[in-house]
Amino acid sequence: MSYQYHLFFCLNERSNGDDCCARHNAQALFDYTKKRVKELGLNGAGKVRVNKAGCLDHCANGPVMVVYPQGIWYSMIDTEDVAEIIDSHLVQGKPVERLMI
Repeated sequence: MSYQYHLFFCLNERSNGDDCCARHNAQALFDYTKKRVKELGLNGAGKVRVNKAGCLDHCANGPVMVVYPQGIWYSMIDTEDVAEIIDSHLVQGKPVERLMI
């Protein structure tokens, strides 16, 4: 495996007006995650990769991110939630149960 953790953020935007992650600040949370992972030196081969994803089919829970290889799904509200995921899951190896879906 080339990464310890591979994060996929749903950034899907529905043009028909239906709820979607893009309407719940997903892009800003994605941008924050990429920046914070880099600041902490967690990015790069063998470490953490943060990627954009299309629809992950959990629109009502948005914004949504899935962390592989564990396949743990998170719903986040703000940067504090993302910071907790980074610190607990990516740094300490402990998934954040309260944010799991």
